[in-house]
Amino acid sequence: MTDINDLSKLIASKGDNPLIMSTENSQSEEDVEVDKKLRELKFKHELRKDWILFIVRDVVIFPAAILFIFAVSGYSLFLHIHG
Repeated sequence: MTDINDLSKLIASKGDNPLIMSTENSQSEEDVEVDKKLRELKFKHELRKDWILFIVRDVVIFPAAILFIFAVSGYSLFLHIHG
């Protein structure tokens, strides 16, 4: 792998007009800013999704299941007492 890397540097540096090869951070400031905003939007989206899942699961489904269990057990107790 190092031979290929050295060969590419040798090819890039040949001739009157050598190619400029930069292996460092070649992103422009605009790209960095766009990536930062994209990461922030993804974070906000994940946070919003987590809150929606929390509300649906913990605030709606669990109390509904508990009420259903109480209703069924109350009805069963009622039938058992009066039957």
